Amino acid sequence: MRRTLHASARSEAGARLSRFTRRSALRAGASAALLIAASGGPALAAEPEIYSDWRGRAIRGTDPVAYFTEGRPVQGSSDITYEWKGAEWRFASEEHRALFIANPEAYAPQYGGYCAWAVSHGQTASIEPDAWEIVDGKLFLNYNKDVQAKWVADRDAAFQRAEANWPKVLE
Repeated sequence: MRRTLHASARSEAGARLSRFTRRSALRAGASAALLIAASGGPALAAEPEIYSDWRGRAIRGTDPVAYFTEGRPVQGSSDITYEWKGAEWRFASEEHRALFIANPEAYAPQYGGYCAWAVSHGQTASIEPDAWEIVDGKLFLNYNKDVQAKWVADRDAAFQRAEANWPKVLE
């Protein structure tokens, strides 16, 4: 003989199960919170050394050498790339790629390609390739042109702060 539960009995059983599930979830959550607190807190992942977009491209796919050779940002080619420090670097020509491979530190942006202004304030932020400046042979990138203007207006002090903060801001 098959037994069926009346609708009110089913809803009562469901309510007990829901209470049990909610109570169990709350207990589990409280236990996890206590374990995290006891261990000194959750471990936060450090920022990567090189800023890259969601596709893994440094400088959002802009050729770093072009800033120096052409005096402007130039989009790199997906066919001419080089993997360096965990990011894909793109180049407008094989010549630019060869120059970068020979001396990446000479062409890579300062502060791992993070926004220079943000680093000067103890933070990291993304960049826009057209918010840039070369000072003393070094490429500096910023979040946008408004932030770039702030960097330029306070360059010497901002530079000193950024130097003091780098690479601690990645921790």
